[in-house]
Amino acid sequence: MDRTRPVPGRKFLDMQFSAREIIFIIIAVLCCTNLISAPVALLLGLLVAQLVGHPWLHLNHKVTHWLLQISVVGLGFGMNAHAAIEAGRAGFGITVVSIVATLGIGLLLGRWMRIDKKTACLIATGTAICGGSAIAAVAPAIDAKDKQISVALGTVFILNAVALFIFPVTGHLLGLSQMQFGTWAAIAIHDTSSVVGAGSRYGPQALEVATTVKLARALWIIPVSIIASFAFRKKGQKIQIPWFIGLFILAMLGNTFIPAVQTFSPYATIIAKAGLTLTLFLIGSGLSRDVLRSVGIRPMVQGLITWASIAAATLWFIYYFV
Repeated sequence: MDRTRPVPGRKFLDMQFSAREIIFIIIAVLCCTNLISAPVALLLGLLVAQLVGHPWLHLNHKVTHWLLQISVVGLGFGMNAHAAIEAGRAGFGITVVSIVATLGIGLLLGRWMRIDKKTACLIATGTAICGGSAIAAVAPAIDAKDKQISVALGTVFILNAVALFIFPVTGHLLGLSQMQFGTWAAIAIHDTSSVVGAGSRYGPQALEVATTVKLARALWIIPVSIIASFAFRKKGQKIQIPWFIGLFILAMLGNTFIPAVQTFSPYATIIAKAGLTLTLFLIGSGLSRDVLRSVGIRPMVQGLITWASIAAATLWFIYYFV
């Protein structure tokens, strides 16, 4: 027998993981179980980022990007099209007003605080529509530099993490219905991941409303990107269309009208929720000390005031009129 011949799988078995990598893998696996909730996963990610660091940070953005989209599509298998249409119709008017108001407040604050125009635009867009996804779509349209993108992403992700914890608590204190909370979360929380995380923590109807309204809101990435490209005189740039929203709609329609799809829908939903929890852990673990330091005071203040203004205004409207 030739002992020099490589054994299939031997290379993998001979791999040695560092303590940091082992800790990261263990927590990531636990996030795929029912033992860790979405907010706890995000908190664990933040702790890992500060204490031991992300061992594969260079891959984090791409992995979270795809994992979030796949998870959102999976959540579509747990939703009913009739209820989603009703929720989307109810939230359309307030969605339009809130997007325009948030963009206006954010841009005016950026100008008043003398923040770089492109950075201010990215922060306002991320707060108005859907966090990191909106920033990633608008950045090439305005030819933003890496530093401007990282500052905007850092600002939005930090505030997004805070929102995931305080929104459910606020909703319970005010006695918001699941319909009210789902609408508020979809409008006032930045990223889709945290919107879904907060909605699932509040209740099943809140999750359905929050996801539907948020994904409808995400479609505004397209017109806002086009307007931004003209505003910054950058014509002909490609716009990143959120195609996963179409797959989400197909999954929802299949779950509503096709009995064969309904048989495996519960399993797809369970897997999707586990993927979402893992996504939040990865997002938290990507907020390294360098990212936190790069944000700076003024962009953070701009993001905080813009976010607090729209969150308070929409909460008041939803509490009294929805």
